[in-house]
Amino acid sequence: MNFELLHPADQLVMIMARIYEYGMTTTSGGNLSIRDENGDIWITPSGVDKGNLTRADIMQVKSDGTVIGPHKPSVELPFHRDIYKLRPDLHAIVHAHPPVLVAFSLARQVPDTKLIPNANLVCGEVALAKYDVPGSEQLGRNISDQFAAGYNTVLMENHGVVCGAPDLYRAFMAFETITSSARIELDALKLGTPRRLSDAQIAMDSSKAHPPLDAFEARQVSSEERAGRRDMCTLIHRSYDQRLFTSTQGTFSLRLSDGSLLITPYMKDRKYLESEDIVRVKNGMGELGKIPSRSVLLHQKIYETHPEINSVIIAHPPAIMAFAVTGAEFDSRLIPESYISLRNVGRLPYAASTLDIEGTAAMFSSHMPVIIVDNQCAIVTGTSLLNAFDRLEVLEYSAAAMIAAKDIGKVVLLSDEEIEAVNQAFHLN
Repeated sequence: MNFELLHPADQLVMIMARIYEYGMTTTSGGNLSIRDENGDIWITPSGVDKGNLTRADIMQVKSDGTVIGPHKPSVELPFHRDIYKLRPDLHAIVHAHPPVLVAFSLARQVPDTKLIPNANLVCGEVALAKYDVPGSEQLGRNISDQFAAGYNTVLMENHGVVCGAPDLYRAFMAFETITSSARIELDALKLGTPRRLSDAQIAMDSSKAHPPLDAFEARQVSSEERAGRRDMCTLIHRSYDQRLFTSTQGTFSLRLSDGSLLITPYMKDRKYLESEDIVRVKNGMGELGKIPSRSVLLHQKIYETHPEINSVIIAHPPAIMAFAVTGAEFDSRLIPESYISLRNVGRLPYAASTLDIEGTAAMFSSHMPVIIVDNQCAIVTGTSLLNAFDRLEVLEYSAAAMIAAKDIGKVVLLSDEEIEAVNQAFHLN
């Protein structure tokens, strides 16, 4: 699907549906807009169910102020209009009230975008706009002044967040990324002190090059490959829906019987990924006309090193990332199911999976199927797609349980004797 070719009204309906579906706004809350090539503003309406918008509900505000459509434009139109006047480079705005960002706005603090590299690269620094009455001209000035100062992500005191970008998809990416980053930070604060990345570390990630792969033209597609593409898309969509992936972050790969592999593409929306978007890589060459994930060399090296591994996932789910950004120890001995699935979870310093691919690949074993890379990601391996995905779920849910337990009392892990009984009962080596 080429999102950019959709009419502005259709784009607004599609993105608002995603925001509402994932609990990042309410029926009456939030508003989105697009400024088109004529200078007209397409904006969501006021007082219409955000969970049931249609393209006919979207309002058009002409550059001369004429309003076209069956409803009133959002009451927040003034700040949309002010931002567009001051920032000709921006053509889309997302405003909503995710609970984690409302929490920061109540404390009148902004999330730290330097805990993980992607947050800073996508959102930049976050500004804080002073409170005023929703829909007021003063609130519009408070917000637009921050955009005029060069910020693209602005948190509003006792309100929500505003993200601006050259197009609606990139504005949504920023909104989704800052929401995810805030959730990681709130969880991390329960575990310890979050560790910020330096500008040099963030620059290291942004400059990470695409692997120099020659291209091949795929002429024949086996039934095995067709099934692999289908199953990957099914689990990628599920990963996104469960917030294990974001729209552009999260990588699946699958080894095929001929030694080639299938892998998710670079910067394609995980929500709508289709079979033809998946990239096949064989003999060090990538499928013609497609760009594989930048981590493809690590996936290849893991498969070369471990014939028993047939699937690899790299993900950034919020609970396990809270451990990654604090250095807090993650121990799988929470419940028997966690230990059986995850065994021992390894740990690597930031960027190690990029700078030392061979060493990272060598760490995996049946005793260590999962590795956390500080401030970066979790790498999960499995004997099959489903096995790897199950481990990713268990990893995130176990991390979330451990964080939640911090609010109740001291976490008690299974004892060595209890673990040995599990080893014997389930024939674990």
